[in-house]
Amino acid sequence: MQKKYLFKSLNKFFYFLLISLFLLPGCVKFKPVSTKDTPTNSAERAKKNVEEGRGISIGNVFAGGRGTNYEFSTSNPMWRASLEALDFMPLSVVDYSGGIIITDWYGEGQNESLKITIRFLSNEVRSDSLKIVVHQKKCQKNSSCEINVLNSEIRDQLITSIVKKAAVLEIENKKK
Repeated sequence: MQKKYLFKSLNKFFYFLLISLFLLPGCVKFKPVSTKDTPTNSAERAKKNVEEGRGISIGNVFAGGRGTNYEFSTSNPMWRASLEALDFMPLSVVDYSGGIIITDWYGEGQNESLKITIRFLSNEVRSDSLKIVVHQKKCQKNSSCEINVLNSEIRDQLITSIVKKAAVLEIENKKK
């Protein structure tokens, strides 16, 4: 009884294997390679691949060639100006690719502290390129704290100082 079951299982496996052997080669195109078309020297082969668009060239990446144009944080004036404006506060999240800076709670006294969140909406040096939220935490003596969002002078002054500093940095970058 077990031999019959084993024979049937093996029989099904061999049928599957046989069918797979006939069908799989049809999925792959075989293209013979000639040494006339493909250089044997690795440096020449790499150069040919880059010319045909199959590789990457360092010159094309920085020259704004094909592909995405990345602006790194050291060349983004809004990012640099924001970090300089917040350099006195401890930072808890700094994510350039996500476009966000979040400070830790900061205050001179134990009863009141601030937390600032900056979201970058674009790389342009404009006041509407930033969304700044200032949270204020007030704690009572019995450890109960209340957190509120401030729409105050602090937010407006921070936006103004960041945009001014970013404008200066952008002018300096253009001079270089």
